[in-house]
Amino acid sequence: MKEYARCLLAIVAAAFLGSANAQEMEKMWGDQVVKLRAENADRGQLFDEGNYAMFIHWGLYSLLGNEVDGKTYYGIGEWIMNPRMAGIPIDDYKQLAGKFNPTQFDAKEIARIAKDAGMKYIVITAKHHDGFAMYESKANDFNIVDATPWKKDPMKELAAACREAGLGFGFYYSHNQDWTFPGGGNGPTEDENGDPATFDDYFEKKCLPQVNEITTEYGPIELVWFDTPGKMPKHYVEQLVDLVHKNQPRALVSGRAGHDLGDYQTLGDMEVPRHNIEGMWESVDTTNDSWAYAWYDEYWKSPKEILHRLIACVGRGGTYMLNIGPQGDGAVPARATKTLTDAGDWIYRYPQVVYNTDASPWQHALPWGDVTRKDNTLFLCVFDWPTSGKLHLPNLKTSIKSAQLLGSDQPESLKWSREVDWTVINVPPSAPEKLVSVIQIELESEPEVDPVWAIDPEHATEVLAEFAEVDNAEKSPKRWMEKFGEWKGIVHAHGFEKGGAASWDVDVHKPGEYNVALTYSGTGRLVWEVSVDGGEKIQNQQNSSHNYQSFPIGWIHFPEPGRYKVSVRCVDGDIKSSSLKAIEFEPIE
Repeated sequence: MKEYARCLLAIVAAAFLGSANAQEMEKMWGDQVVKLRAENADRGQLFDEGNYAMFIHWGLYSLLGNEVDGKTYYGIGEWIMNPRMAGIPIDDYKQLAGKFNPTQFDAKEIARIAKDAGMKYIVITAKHHDGFAMYESKANDFNIVDATPWKKDPMKELAAACREAGLGFGFYYSHNQDWTFPGGGNGPTEDENGDPATFDDYFEKKCLPQVNEITTEYGPIELVWFDTPGKMPKHYVEQLVDLVHKNQPRALVSGRAGHDLGDYQTLGDMEVPRHNIEGMWESVDTTNDSWAYAWYDEYWKSPKEILHRLIACVGRGGTYMLNIGPQGDGAVPARATKTLTDAGDWIYRYPQVVYNTDASPWQHALPWGDVTRKDNTLFLCVFDWPTSGKLHLPNLKTSIKSAQLLGSDQPESLKWSREVDWTVINVPPSAPEKLVSVIQIELESEPEVDPVWAIDPEHATEVLAEFAEVDNAEKSPKRWMEKFGEWKGIVHAHGFEKGGAASWDVDVHKPGEYNVALTYSGTGRLVWEVSVDGGEKIQNQQNSSHNYQSFPIGWIHFPEPGRYKVSVRCVDGDIKSSSLKAIEFEPIE
């Protein structure tokens, strides 16, 4: 934890947290909040401590918006040319450049949106898989300056706007795939003369020179985000990584460079982890369902959902990079702007929750929200406020010095009590924040927590199969697409043999009745059994679903406070098809 990031937070936060808007906060605290203006940051600091960034997918494909010849293609727009989408021939696709005239592009406006959203740097597509360069490239004339009527280099403008705003700047570059250049990955196999083209041709004539361009002609950059390395041989990736580090010693290289040569780990698209991950890593996500602009896609993440996913990533120890897809004319969709800046207003009120923080000592989310940590300070981010006036914090073994409810000019001191292995914090009956309320806990020493799952006495508690021990069953990741490129993923328990089970140790604070539900998929009607070691066993038949619905199994009784082992088995039906995502316990009032 760097010393300068602690400056003023402990003293000033309490006095100003509730009353300042984003502009006032910037004026009052300036760089001293986290000292994360790009020009002052060390190598990787914006990534490691900023924890929040903007991704931008914008290119020739944005002009189509997923509609070709009057037909809409549903899925991620930057793949529209590909045979798995519209299958546009190369010559036809290249002709689109003559219609690309993004007169509504405003680099300063995009930088303002990112800054008001609380983001610390911007990464934008310099060249996606379609091979079209969104900057002036001397290596290849299929670029926005040479091939369009607009004749401008938006990357020059955006790099300058980011520097002016104190934001970092970086490039996405598809280093393996190039669908329009001979020899590029999944591209033409012959050149314009009909001669065979190799990957060497693409790499030497286009890829390497363009990566040299984006790392030498746009000033200091924070990051080069390579993507989809596929089976690209290691020596090519080594050359690119060495070139980036030579030209931009401060820049990081994304984990998708390939062959473990990146500077950090990149998770799967739209993947927000459920357990803490060691080291430097990022999650990449998008404000709606498509990365590039799609005319029909109005399924925007709300400000609360953005904060939920951001805090989940920070609470697991990582960075969250959230994408926007400008339209073909360069304008950012208004709803994307609003949801980002509304979430940003909250971040400007609670910067200490997001920036330069460590992972939650619980190692997973809690039923009412999540936790981030800075040294001996915990920030309890309460998404679901307890109406009982009591917030339950399980298995915190470290003594508490103070507890404060943030969100007003004068933070409210809270009382707490110790009830066996649970800390119970007395809170007001209503939440002070519409989006996420924050309780700041000061500890006597470093937090010591038993991360076992605990059943909250007020909120429904979902315990994922990811955290189960399995016996005569399997546990593995599973990813699928709802639409093309719209990834979903879980870790599921499956392959149940006779007597096979998924089991969890859970702590119970309040004895009594709990309704148990299972989230699963499978074929036909399945019979599931839920049992407590030394206690009750319940069993029920429910229909299956393909997309992991939650089905009730029945009530189960925990006779006294303490730790229990709960097991789930699929005991009848098409057991081989059964796939368990989670078990949920809801207290019966």
